[in-house]
Amino acid sequence: MTAPDRTVPGTAVPSTDLRALLEHSYRAALEAVAPARLLAPHLTGERPDFVLAFGKAALPMLRAALEAYPGVPALAVPPRGTPDLSAPEEAEVLPGSHPVPDEYSTLAAERALSWVRELPRGARLLVLVSGGGSALLSAPWGVTLAQKQALTRDLLRAGATIEEINAVRKHLSRVKGGRLAQATRARVRALLISDVIGDDPSVIASGPTVPDPSTFADALAVLDRYGIGAEEARAHLTAGVRGDLPETPKPGELPQVENVVIGSNRVLLEAAQGFLRGQGMEAVILGDTFAGEARDLAGFHASLVHSVRTYGTPFRGPLALLSGGEATVTVRGEGRGGRNQEFVLWLLENLGERGVYALSAGSDGIDGNSDAAGAFLTPDSLSRARALDLDPRDFLARNDSGTFFAALGDALVTGPSGHNLNDYRVVLVE
Repeated sequence: MTAPDRTVPGTAVPSTDLRALLEHSYRAALEAVAPARLLAPHLTGERPDFVLAFGKAALPMLRAALEAYPGVPALAVPPRGTPDLSAPEEAEVLPGSHPVPDEYSTLAAERALSWVRELPRGARLLVLVSGGGSALLSAPWGVTLAQKQALTRDLLRAGATIEEINAVRKHLSRVKGGRLAQATRARVRALLISDVIGDDPSVIASGPTVPDPSTFADALAVLDRYGIGAEEARAHLTAGVRGDLPETPKPGELPQVENVVIGSNRVLLEAAQGFLRGQGMEAVILGDTFAGEARDLAGFHASLVHSVRTYGTPFRGPLALLSGGEATVTVRGEGRGGRNQEFVLWLLENLGERGVYALSAGSDGIDGNSDAAGAFLTPDSLSRARALDLDPRDFLARNDSGTFFAALGDALVTGPSGHNLNDYRVVLVE
């Protein structure tokens, strides 16, 4: 398969280098849906009295908001390790921890609660929410911070979905599940960049400004489903089930709040589709709601590649297959990597010698516990791995995909992107 012989804009790499083209598609899509660009059309109307921004895109969103509303007091809670922590002087910046909250996450939540509680009735509160906010803004309720940290790790390791994890978080928190909005007399306008499948506002960052349809019973059922002990959390949730503790606000109970989703994984994929078509390559979006084990998603994509190659169905090649969503990995080993690199390694395992050009990467620039955003696959990946005595099955057994692709030279390392729109997958089928 060959792409048009032209130079990708902004680079000196010919697009005939398909591996490079994959990386350019990822970076171009992220640039096209940069947080400030998504936010700009919504920064009109009444000037807010306070701006609260939290999540992986907290700072770019905050900077855009304060450019539109200079002088407004503000608080930003980005992830610690964000390369650029600069903000206008009227803003306070309190970095927190992700994906597991720490004492700074708690400090940030307490500071946010203090601010919103002091706003008078009729004041205007602008809340800017992006992925990662669940961990970055953390006010434990019924458990200690250490207990909540351990529980979060257990849920992540067990392969719980983000919806399941957030149902638990909401009922062990004084800010999640609509409780942040419940704590203020101000009118609240929340602008959300979605990092969850389906773009449900109540799931994004555990919905601190959104009525919560989940219950204490739902949260307790998640712990039962994955066999997680967490005695203190169970005692708290059980008290809630009995009615001894107040439930999160339910739909219809926060009439002073407006929640608007301004960006999503679908927008990211559409930007990538436009970029690839601009390079003369047909691109099809398979969907933005792919979930489940990375192993199973890789099997599906491999079957689709076979069908396109062999029968020309459901699409005729050559083309790029784009998909999004968020895979999960049930961790059984002690290796390094994440769901995107695991997906690519399973794709290699499924396709073998009949490989393809492919890329799977997290839009936040971070994949699991590795330094990479994701990984590339090329038609000769398996032969190159064999030359280095790397057996994909051994690395899969250890959940060590990050080490595999680093050794192969096929890890995509970008650093944190300051964004989060789920995963980005592209497979080129000749």
